[in-house]
Amino acid sequence: MPSSLIMQAAPAGGAASALGGILPFVLIGLIFYFLLIRPQNQRLKKHRQLLSEITRGDTIVTNGGLIGKVKKVADDELTVTFGDNDMKVVRTMIADVRNKTAANDTK
Repeated sequence: MPSSLIMQAAPAGGAASALGGILPFVLIGLIFYFLLIRPQNQRLKKHRQLLSEITRGDTIVTNGGLIGKVKKVADDELTVTFGDNDMKVVRTMIADVRNKTAANDTK
């Protein structure tokens, strides 16, 4: 009888049970990556490209909701006309570019 108690107490297949315990966490991690992290990184990449392509004459929307026309482009700052006022805006605070001007062809 004592040997049957020892056999019942020791689980069979220790490596398989460890894999079975880790597998749900790996699957949850993959789901989070493909549903949350990857799409956010793609949106961030598109927004950075949008900010890098801002040129003079574009109509922009700031994060505060102001709509203006780009008058001058510098490295990290834009001079934007809001109505009759010219203001400097940090490039990273641009939410959207409404009317993208076409590239000027010089002939």
